[in-house]
Amino acid sequence: MASYPPGSCCTRGHLFEGEPKGKQVKLEDGKTNAYIACPPSSGSKEGAGILYIPDVFGIWQNSMLLADAFAASGYTTLVVDIFSGDALKFPLPEDFDLMTWIEQGTDGSSPHTPDFIDPIIVSGIKTLQSRGIKMIGAAGYCFGAKYVVRHYKNGIAVGYTAHPSFVDDEELAAITGPLAISAAEIDAISPAEKRHQSEVILSRTGQPYQITLFQGVEHGFATKGDPSVKVARFAKEQAFAQAVAWFDEFLVRV
Repeated sequence: MASYPPGSCCTRGHLFEGEPKGKQVKLEDGKTNAYIACPPSSGSKEGAGILYIPDVFGIWQNSMLLADAFAASGYTTLVVDIFSGDALKFPLPEDFDLMTWIEQGTDGSSPHTPDFIDPIIVSGIKTLQSRGIKMIGAAGYCFGAKYVVRHYKNGIAVGYTAHPSFVDDEELAAITGPLAISAAEIDAISPAEKRHQSEVILSRTGQPYQITLFQGVEHGFATKGDPSVKVARFAKEQAFAQAVAWFDEFLVRV
């Protein structure tokens, strides 16, 4: 794998401060919840939008605020509930069994695996397209990164991921558009050998790619790093700036 499966580090972090400005909507499938943040009309990058594929906490305070930030940068941004109402609640108990939740869901009968999540991603893409979004970028964080690389074939033109997990080599090798990665120096899920492996795979795709390593931060820093810690705050801000610059270059200037 280009990155290991999620672990306990995926469930730790800090809550960001702020008041989300977007609204709750339904996807084209008529049943899946989503959060949409729209840019001001004066600053909108017309025809370009972002599908935000979240970490295990789904549509929560931090993902909504990041979506709002993408919208403030000019992109209509849609956060999809890839867990069908079964996203984890922050914070989690220390003994929570993450892999059992992924394989079975909270009730034991609703897995959070590609067979269940892929159709939701496709519906999210169609929802953006129905709003006149012709150029779709995808931002995937931790758990969500896998579904960025899986869905270029379904309409994703440009991808960005931060501290990815669960990404298979074959999925990464199959991308058909640009991909950027924000990586943490301290990351058991995507350690140095996995980053280097990803670099080799990406270099063979022929697609533009970028891997930026952020010193002194852990897995999850881009979505739930401690804003009171200078190095974590700076890394989170710079990872977001990397994502916006990547989309500006490859989604808008095509």
